[in-house]
Amino acid sequence: MQKKYDFTPAQPICQEIDRLLVSSKSPVIVAIDGVCGGGKTTLGEWLAMQYDCNLFHMDDFFLRREQRTKERHEQPGGNVDYERFYEEILKPVLVEKECLYRKFDCSTFSLGEAKRIAWKRLNIVEGSYSQHPYFGNSYQLRVFLDLSPEEQYRRLLNRVPEKINRFVEEWIPLENQYFEAYGIRDKSMCIVMR
Repeated sequence: MQKKYDFTPAQPICQEIDRLLVSSKSPVIVAIDGVCGGGKTTLGEWLAMQYDCNLFHMDDFFLRREQRTKERHEQPGGNVDYERFYEEILKPVLVEKECLYRKFDCSTFSLGEAKRIAWKRLNIVEGSYSQHPYFGNSYQLRVFLDLSPEEQYRRLLNRVPEKINRFVEEWIPLENQYFEAYGIRDKSMCIVMR
Protein backbone atom coordinates (compact mmCIF):
# COMPACT_ATOMS: atom_id res chain seq x y z
CA MET A 1 0.00 0.00 0.00
CA GLN A 2 2.80 2.47 0.71
CA LYS A 3 3.85 2.29 -2.96
CA LYS A 4 0.43 3.58 -4.06
CA TYR A 5 0.79 7.05 -2.52
CA ASP A 6 3.51 9.38 -1.40
CA PHE A 7 2.78 9.82 2.31
CA THR A 8 5.08 12.83 2.72
CA PRO A 9 2.02 15.17 2.71
CA ALA A 10 0.69 13.19 5.70
CA GLN A 11 3.55 14.30 7.97
CA PRO A 12 1.70 17.42 9.26
CA ILE A 13 -1.21 15.14 10.18
CA CYS A 14 1.10 12.82 12.15
CA GLN A 15 2.72 15.78 13.88
CA GLU A 16 -0.69 17.12 14.93
CA ILE A 17 -1.85 13.67 16.13
CA ASP A 18 1.35 13.33 18.18
CA ARG A 19 0.80 16.79 19.67
CA LEU A 20 -2.81 15.98 20.58
CA LEU A 21 -1.84 12.67 22.18
CA VAL A 22 0.77 14.38 24.37
CA SER A 23 -1.17 17.54 25.26
CA SER A 24 -4.33 15.90 26.58
CA LYS A 25 -5.61 12.71 28.18
CA SER A 26 -8.98 13.01 26.40
CA PRO A 27 -10.02 10.85 23.45
CA VAL A 28 -8.56 12.06 20.15
CA ILE A 29 -10.80 11.73 17.09
CA VAL A 30 -9.48 12.59 13.62
CA ALA A 31 -11.87 13.07 10.69
CA ILE A 32 -10.55 12.55 7.14
CA ASP A 33 -13.03 13.97 4.65
CA GLY A 34 -12.53 15.05 1.04
CA VAL A 35 -13.18 14.34 -2.58
CA CYS A 36 -13.86 10.81 -3.79
CA GLY A 37 -10.68 9.31 -5.16
CA GLY A 38 -8.60 11.61 -2.94
CA GLY A 39 -7.07 8.83 -0.82
CA LYS A 40 -9.17 8.96 2.36
CA THR A 41 -9.36 5.21 2.87
CA THR A 42 -5.69 4.70 2.00
CA LEU A 43 -4.59 7.45 4.37
CA GLY A 44 -6.83 6.09 7.12
CA GLU A 45 -5.37 2.61 6.71
CA TRP A 46 -1.84 4.01 6.66
CA LEU A 47 -2.45 5.98 9.88
CA ALA A 48 -3.95 2.87 11.49
CA MET A 49 -0.65 1.07 10.75
CA GLN A 50 1.32 3.91 12.38
CA TYR A 51 -0.75 4.21 15.56
CA ASP A 52 -2.62 2.06 18.05
CA CYS A 53 -6.06 3.31 17.03
CA ASN A 54 -9.49 2.43 15.75
CA LEU A 55 -10.36 3.14 12.12
CA PHE A 56 -14.00 3.79 11.21
CA HIS A 57 -15.34 4.07 7.64
CA MET A 58 -18.25 6.34 6.77
CA ASP A 59 -19.13 3.90 3.96
CA ASP A 60 -20.45 1.64 6.76
CA PHE A 61 -23.11 4.25 7.51
CA PHE A 62 -25.01 4.83 4.29
CA LEU A 63 -28.79 5.06 4.49
CA ARG A 64 -30.95 1.98 4.50
CA ARG A 65 -33.62 1.77 1.80
CA GLU A 66 -36.43 3.06 4.04
CA GLN A 67 -34.35 6.11 5.02
CA ARG A 68 -33.81 7.22 1.41
CA THR A 69 -36.54 9.82 1.20
CA LYS A 70 -36.71 12.79 -1.15
CA GLU A 71 -36.47 15.16 1.83
CA ARG A 72 -33.38 13.41 3.18
CA HIS A 73 -31.60 13.48 -0.20
CA GLU A 74 -32.28 17.19 -0.54
CA GLN A 75 -30.19 17.85 2.61
CA PRO A 76 -26.46 18.49 1.96
CA GLY A 77 -24.75 15.36 3.27
CA GLY A 78 -28.12 13.71 3.87
CA ASN A 79 -27.25 10.48 2.07
CA VAL A 80 -25.31 9.18 5.09
CA ASP A 81 -26.86 7.96 8.36
CA TYR A 82 -25.14 10.57 10.50
CA GLU A 83 -27.54 9.95 13.40
CA ARG A 84 -26.55 6.29 13.63
CA PHE A 85 -22.86 7.13 13.26
CA TYR A 86 -23.10 9.58 16.15
CA GLU A 87 -24.96 7.11 18.40
CA GLU A 88 -22.91 4.00 17.58
CA ILE A 89 -19.41 5.52 17.21
CA LEU A 90 -18.84 9.10 18.35
CA LYS A 91 -20.96 9.10 21.50
CA PRO A 92 -19.34 5.97 23.00
CA VAL A 93 -15.80 7.03 22.00
CA LEU A 94 -16.22 10.43 23.66
CA VAL A 95 -17.24 8.82 26.96
CA GLU A 96 -14.48 6.18 26.68
CA LYS A 97 -16.71 3.16 26.07
CA GLU A 98 -16.56 0.39 23.50
CA CYS A 99 -18.56 0.78 20.30
CA LEU A 100 -21.24 -1.61 19.17
CA TYR A 101 -22.07 -0.96 15.54
CA ARG A 102 -23.61 -2.55 12.48
CA LYS A 103 -21.95 -2.22 9.10
CA PHE A 104 -24.10 -1.18 6.14
CA ASP A 105 -24.28 -3.79 3.37
CA CYS A 106 -24.52 -2.17 -0.11
CA SER A 107 -25.79 -5.36 -1.73
CA THR A 108 -28.88 -5.65 0.53
CA PHE A 109 -29.27 -2.06 1.80
CA SER A 110 -29.40 -3.52 5.30
CA LEU A 111 -27.24 -3.62 8.41
CA GLY A 112 -25.00 -6.53 9.32
CA GLU A 113 -24.55 -8.09 12.74
CA ALA A 114 -23.52 -5.85 15.60
CA LYS A 115 -19.75 -5.72 16.01
CA ARG A 116 -17.94 -4.74 19.23
CA ILE A 117 -14.96 -2.41 18.94
CA ALA A 118 -12.81 -1.91 22.04
CA TRP A 119 -12.29 1.68 23.13
CA LYS A 120 -8.99 3.25 22.10
CA ARG A 121 -7.82 6.75 22.82
CA LEU A 122 -7.05 7.55 19.16
CA ASN A 123 -9.79 7.07 16.57
CA ILE A 124 -9.64 7.81 12.85
CA VAL A 125 -12.87 8.40 10.94
CA GLU A 126 -12.42 8.35 7.17
CA GLY A 127 -14.86 9.00 4.40
CA SER A 128 -17.04 11.53 2.70
CA TYR A 129 -19.47 13.23 5.08
CA SER A 130 -17.31 12.45 8.13
CA GLN A 131 -17.31 16.14 9.07
CA HIS A 132 -21.06 16.63 8.89
CA PRO A 133 -22.10 19.49 11.22
CA TYR A 134 -24.44 17.10 13.05
CA PHE A 135 -21.32 15.87 14.87
CA GLY A 136 -20.63 19.29 16.38
CA ASN A 137 -17.17 19.65 17.92
CA SER A 138 -16.48 15.92 18.33
CA TYR A 139 -13.21 16.07 16.37
CA GLN A 140 -9.85 17.29 17.59
CA LEU A 141 -8.40 17.25 14.05
CA ARG A 142 -10.18 17.73 10.71
CA VAL A 143 -8.37 16.79 7.50
CA PHE A 144 -9.59 17.42 3.96
CA LEU A 145 -8.02 15.54 1.03
CA ASP A 146 -8.28 17.41 -2.24
CA LEU A 147 -7.52 16.76 -5.92
CA SER A 148 -7.90 18.63 -9.16
CA PRO A 149 -11.06 17.56 -11.04
CA GLU A 150 -8.84 16.12 -13.81
CA GLU A 151 -6.83 13.95 -11.40
CA GLN A 152 -10.01 12.89 -9.59
CA TYR A 153 -11.57 11.75 -12.88
CA ARG A 154 -8.40 9.87 -13.88
CA ARG A 155 -8.25 8.02 -10.55
CA LEU A 156 -11.93 7.11 -10.55
CA LEU A 157 -11.77 5.94 -14.17
CA ASN A 158 -8.84 3.66 -13.26
CA ARG A 159 -10.52 2.41 -10.07
CA VAL A 160 -14.16 1.94 -11.12
CA PRO A 161 -14.62 2.49 -14.86
CA GLU A 162 -18.07 0.85 -14.78
CA LYS A 163 -19.31 3.48 -12.28
CA ILE A 164 -17.64 6.61 -13.67
CA ASN A 165 -20.92 8.08 -14.94
CA ARG A 166 -22.58 7.71 -11.51
CA PHE A 167 -19.60 9.44 -9.91
CA VAL A 168 -19.65 12.33 -12.40
CA GLU A 169 -23.43 12.79 -12.57
CA GLU A 170 -24.50 11.93 -9.03
CA TRP A 171 -21.93 11.29 -6.29
CA ILE A 172 -19.39 14.07 -7.02
CA PRO A 173 -22.11 16.76 -7.24
CA LEU A 174 -23.62 15.53 -3.94
CA GLU A 175 -20.22 15.72 -2.25
CA ASN A 176 -19.50 19.16 -3.69
CA GLN A 177 -22.87 20.42 -2.46
CA TYR A 178 -22.02 19.16 1.06
CA PHE A 179 -18.49 20.65 1.00
CA GLU A 180 -19.80 24.05 -0.08
CA ALA A 181 -22.89 24.15 2.15
CA TYR A 182 -20.88 23.53 5.32
CA GLY A 183 -17.47 25.02 4.40
CA ILE A 184 -15.74 21.68 4.97
CA ARG A 185 -12.48 22.63 3.18
CA ASP A 186 -12.16 25.89 5.14
CA LYS A 187 -12.60 24.16 8.50
CA SER A 188 -9.92 21.53 7.82
CA MET A 189 -6.19 21.01 7.39
CA CYS A 190 -6.19 20.70 3.60
CA ILE A 191 -3.82 18.11 2.09
CA VAL A 192 -3.33 17.03 -1.51
CA MET A 193 -2.27 13.39 -1.72
CA ARG A 194 -0.06 12.45 -4.67
